[in-house]
Amino acid sequence: MQTSILRTKPRTTVFLISQFRCLPSPTTDNACSFYTQTQQHQQQINKTTAQQLNNVVGMEIPIQTQKLLKLSRTVVPRLTDSKHKGQYGRIGVVGGSLEYTGAPYFAAISSLKVGADLAHVFCRKEAAVVIKSYSPELIVHPNLDDENAIEIIAPWLERLHVIIIGPGLGRDPEIQKTVIELIKVCLQIEKPMVIDADGLAILNDHLDLIEGQRNIILTPNAIEFRRLFGSVASPASESDKFCKERMASLGEGVIVLEKGARDRIHIPNTSEIYVMPAGGSGRRCGGQGDLLCGVLSVFFHWSLEANQANPSFLAAFAASYFMKHCNAAAFQKHGRGMLATDMIGEIPSVFARIFESAEGQC
Repeated sequence: MQTSILRTKPRTTVFLISQFRCLPSPTTDNACSFYTQTQQHQQQINKTTAQQLNNVVGMEIPIQTQKLLKLSRTVVPRLTDSKHKGQYGRIGVVGGSLEYTGAPYFAAISSLKVGADLAHVFCRKEAAVVIKSYSPELIVHPNLDDENAIEIIAPWLERLHVIIIGPGLGRDPEIQKTVIELIKVCLQIEKPMVIDADGLAILNDHLDLIEGQRNIILTPNAIEFRRLFGSVASPASESDKFCKERMASLGEGVIVLEKGARDRIHIPNTSEIYVMPAGGSGRRCGGQGDLLCGVLSVFFHWSLEANQANPSFLAAFAASYFMKHCNAAAFQKHGRGMLATDMIGEIPSVFARIFESAEGQC
């Protein structure tokens, strides 16, 4: 099933990958020099330039942090009395089982703390009361294991801006079947998705679900990335080929934010890999990936609303950069004892410093 790209408004501006072309720097190996192109200029790109662009494919390209930070600040909506509840973001989280109640909470609460107005969690009955007890701000739907779960949940999905699939979902086969159907519903209504954790486990055997689709961000850690794109018991060259082919099958509407010491943003249809700057700390407590999903979903919505031509790329950059700084701020206070909950407490001040201060200092 093919769907067209979700566009809430006509696109009138073009930024990022379509505007900033990556070319090898004349002075630094593997560096990236961005330059701005008007539509007229882009039509005049000659064959030599096209060949230069092709040579970059598969290379790791350092992110131009300051340029993208400046652009990220433009999509953050200003708080105004003219808006009503829900316009800054309505986020849905599909996940939550008896064993894993913290993951959907972290994803939902981080979306609210970064600026969304409403956060819904669609979970199993046995997890609902626990998740609700964590925070009265969350809207919890205990219907994921109902026989008519699709019928109950689908109307809610229509009202939301971005859906997060996977935090704390678990590996129950029946729940996985339900979630596959919910993903299909999201695709039918052209709903942007962030897929993480147990949602990625579903894609291991059902990657065709999202092939050729639009406005989807995958957020695997190193192990999840290997499961998705590196399962070949062959020489390194064959493994690389398999990875590129499997990733290329996703098409131009899906990007992959690979989490690690240096996060990497993969553009599947061009094989470009944009490398984020190092940051954060050595403290790798559980829950940080769930916080990233929540923050990412909000930046995704804001980037779409701001009519960015590459909203998923900009959202991935902003969320990755932001969460590294939240980690560093929490670690400075708590050291080895830092928990994901401590990072939540840092969200407002770090956000203000990076995205709202007059100087944009970080």
